[in-house]
Amino acid sequence: MTTDALVRLDVSGGIATITLDSPANRNALSAQLRRELIAHLDSVIADDAVRVIVLTHTGTVFCAGMDLKESKGASAEQQGITEVPRILQTLWTSPKPVVARLTGPARAGGVGIVAACDIAVAAEKATFAFTEVRIGVVPAVISVTVLPRLLPRAAHELFLTGETFDAVRAREIGLLNSAVPAEDVDAEVARYTGMLALGAPGALAGAKEILLREHPASMTDDFAEMNSLSATYFAGTEGQEGIRAFGEKRKPSWVTPG
Repeated sequence: MTTDALVRLDVSGGIATITLDSPANRNALSAQLRRELIAHLDSVIADDAVRVIVLTHTGTVFCAGMDLKESKGASAEQQGITEVPRILQTLWTSPKPVVARLTGPARAGGVGIVAACDIAVAAEKATFAFTEVRIGVVPAVISVTVLPRLLPRAAHELFLTGETFDAVRAREIGLLNSAVPAEDVDAEVARYTGMLALGAPGALAGAKEILLREHPASMTDDFAEMNSLSATYFAGTEGQEGIRAFGEKRKPSWVTPG
């Protein structure tokens, strides 16, 4: 990797840490950063050695959203925003759990990235805002990942006012799982990644599919579909290994000894 890379990757103990490393422009979603982030996400999702993905940052800002210097003067067809759905959808549908770790602000597209992750941990001092309307644009693309997370009243208020809100409120309205003192962020992230690593890889992927699926109109059909899926997992390789491990009072094979 070249020294001027804007996104870094480290894989250790089954945890892939992807770091936004463009502090000079507040980790804005420049063309280079977008390309590198997509490449690293694709790489770790395809890597069987990776169990959990952590998305974090260097510098004082997690992500300032789109790089407005690149957007200035560009036509609708040239706007880099057209690549952002690929990033958000990859995070949202990743078969491996994704944990966002942030110790500083997220704005606009950066908030969309936080929302796209399965679990989000932030320092209490971190702040958030949907600043789009204040510069004459709308939070359109990020709404796809943000709106399923937020309480409706809060979404109306914050999308329309662009007001800055803190991590405690972000947790209260559903954007974050945890808001802790800055010195406790790493321990809190480790707590989540440790729990996630206890899950079987295939079962974790299957659980995410359940979380994202569209429910049939009929409860009877819903139960039938889920009952069949449940039976498949109970009879599957991971399910049988987990049942044996439980009976033998040992850790299942997918849990790293330690």
